[in-house]
Amino acid sequence: MIPIFAATPRYVTRFKYFLRIVTRQLHLKKLWEKDNGDWKWVKEKATPIASLNRTLWRLSVPTFSFHFMLVLSAIISTLGLLANSVAIIIGAMIIAPLMGPIIGMAYSVAMGNRKLLRRSSLTLFKGIILTIVASWLTASIIGLETVESEILSRTNPTLIDFGIAMAAGLAGAFTQTRRSIADAIPGVAIAVALVPPLSVIGIGLGLGEQEIAVGAFLLFLTNLICIIFFGSLVFLFQSYGNLNRAKKGLAMSTAVMFALGVPLTLSMRDLILKKNVTSQISNLIVEETDIFKNADVNFITVTPRNKFLQIKIEVAAPLDSISQVDIDRLRRILAENINQPIDLRVEVIPLRVIKSHQD
Repeated sequence: MIPIFAATPRYVTRFKYFLRIVTRQLHLKKLWEKDNGDWKWVKEKATPIASLNRTLWRLSVPTFSFHFMLVLSAIISTLGLLANSVAIIIGAMIIAPLMGPIIGMAYSVAMGNRKLLRRSSLTLFKGIILTIVASWLTASIIGLETVESEILSRTNPTLIDFGIAMAAGLAGAFTQTRRSIADAIPGVAIAVALVPPLSVIGIGLGLGEQEIAVGAFLLFLTNLICIIFFGSLVFLFQSYGNLNRAKKGLAMSTAVMFALGVPLTLSMRDLILKKNVTSQISNLIVEETDIFKNADVNFITVTPRNKFLQIKIEVAAPLDSISQVDIDRLRRILAENINQPIDLRVEVIPLRVIKSHQD
């Protein structure tokens, strides 16, 4: 009688392969059971509520260190904005202690702790006034009256800033509930950028520019409300606090966020319009006209008005290379392609190249 496996070597090979897999799995399981031990200490635990309560109370008290570091942060931020230096502004964000009382407000909303809410709110209010005054005095002493791009970028918040503030609020609250990621707090402070908008308010007041101050205040208010609301949600989802106690605070935060959504949405619409129109103008200048063939286009700015678009183009070109007829023709081309009335202004910087003579 011929054995079955002798007649079918293919099945023998498969059976041996199956045995090797089973043996290997059993060996790995034994190694795991041998070296596993007790790994409970590795599991991440939430911060005890008593410890978190003490930490946030301490961060919400207006100590000398809080005021001193906040003044220094405001001065550094103001100087960085006036110098248009991103690195200096980031340094001011890192040392700013404003995140503490704001997270304290989020925690107090989740817990329904009115005493902590009053304390953290008062600390935050004093910090806001102190930062604005310090920035205003710094800007007044320096005496610069130019408004650079870093200042202007904080005067027109959009829904993008809302999204950043939302994520920063979630991250800021979560870092307080996990000791293992406490080092991430400076990164959260950089992301949400609380002090620079307040410094821009001080600069705007010093320059007498109301629009700059109002725009920066809108950005700060967006950051503040988002941190409080979404930070409260993080605490609630981790069983810090009670939803019934937090209903009133969450409702107020929601109402303010919806109110802020209107100007942020309009700003977002204007931003998209500016980007699209600027790109379209750049393509038209290159493809449809030869007006700037001997010129260098420095920048194009688009400002939406009530019934028209105001477009400013700055070019560097030789003297008398661009005429009034050329600008009128360009305006007609742009108006036909964009389908909107246009107020076009072209600033021509005379370009003159002087070459030295050989001795």
